[in-house]
Amino acid sequence: MLKKIAGFLALKKSMAALFVMVIFVGMGEKLAERFLPKYIEVLGGGALAIGLLNGLDNLLSALYSLPGGYLSDLIGFKKALVVFNLFAMCGYLIVIFIPGWQAAVIGAIFFISWDALSLPATMSMVSKVLPDKKRTMGVTMHSLVRRLPMALGPLAGGYLINRFGVEAGIRYAFMGAFALAAVSLVMQQLMMEEDPDAKDIKDIGAPWAGLFSKRLRVLLVSDILIRFCEQIPYAFIVLWCLGDRETGIAAKISAFDFGVLTAVEMAAAVLIYIPVAHFADRGTKKPFVVATFAFFTAFPAALYFSHTFTALVFAFIIRGFKEFGEPTRKALILDLVPKEHRAYTYGVYYLIRDIVVSFAAFGGAFLWRHSPALNLAAAFAFGLIGTVYFALAEDEAAEDKPE
Repeated sequence: MLKKIAGFLALKKSMAALFVMVIFVGMGEKLAERFLPKYIEVLGGGALAIGLLNGLDNLLSALYSLPGGYLSDLIGFKKALVVFNLFAMCGYLIVIFIPGWQAAVIGAIFFISWDALSLPATMSMVSKVLPDKKRTMGVTMHSLVRRLPMALGPLAGGYLINRFGVEAGIRYAFMGAFALAAVSLVMQQLMMEEDPDAKDIKDIGAPWAGLFSKRLRVLLVSDILIRFCEQIPYAFIVLWCLGDRETGIAAKISAFDFGVLTAVEMAAAVLIYIPVAHFADRGTKKPFVVATFAFFTAFPAALYFSHTFTALVFAFIIRGFKEFGEPTRKALILDLVPKEHRAYTYGVYYLIRDIVVSFAAFGGAFLWRHSPALNLAAAFAFGLIGTVYFALAEDEAAEDKPE
């Protein structure tokens, strides 16, 4: 019975090692990351220092995906993940031993975007360890497991801060992060298989365009449009829900109610993950990707018409359902990239996408200052264009996936 369940959920030995790493390193990262702005403030850093931290997070999330993919293809996913863990641990040590806001910013360069750095190697491992018919389930389980440290890490970090104060509590949190990452390294070495395809790839720096099939280019363009839909209103959703004096939106709900909405969103996402992955692995992935793009598009429209808590619950269920085909989309990328450059091409994909999408946040701020309704309408328009484009152009660009 347990063997059947493990097989259904794609729980191979290497995948179990990956999940341990994601939980342990993720827990360490989330123990203190959410509280870094407060730590910087307590140590004398001002708003500019906090803004620098936020800017680094967005910039590095885009830039790290490329070297992450390159190194994974060069030395194999197992060795690459060891390097990335050690990289994060160096950042923890900087914060632990140097009590200053400047050290916190420098240390953050090493650990704040660990997820982006390791994602290409993680996806490469999933594609090599699991058969094609279980690839979406593997990506789905990775997405599910990632949510455990996202939920539990800030709780543990908050307890340490309440117990020992901001400065000492956060440094203790980073000590815990270092210990968890060290345990993860040991488990990785004991449980994770070696990468059979690891080699010195001479032509890995081939022109980017040559790595992208027509279908992958269609997916990238539509994905960028959909992320514009997501990011234009992203930072302002809480203002819409709680109220924004500058734009004249009256407060509707409390901060606690907003926390409830976030929990509703997470629950909606978790409930659909596994059944969707099961059916996506059994057939074509396109309908699931179109569906998730449609949910991305529907959220800003639903939010615009939500003026009560009940209506907001419905809107945030839709927001949770945007995860409907997200693991499927990632698995589709793996299907469409060249096998010999899988992690590298995956990293290039995210580098291009995230750099372009970073402009959406700035544009969203200008739109919001003009009118919240305009902000949400623009988001809906980008989502609609992206969804329709993918639905129509993906068929036209259909070709054999690269071998």
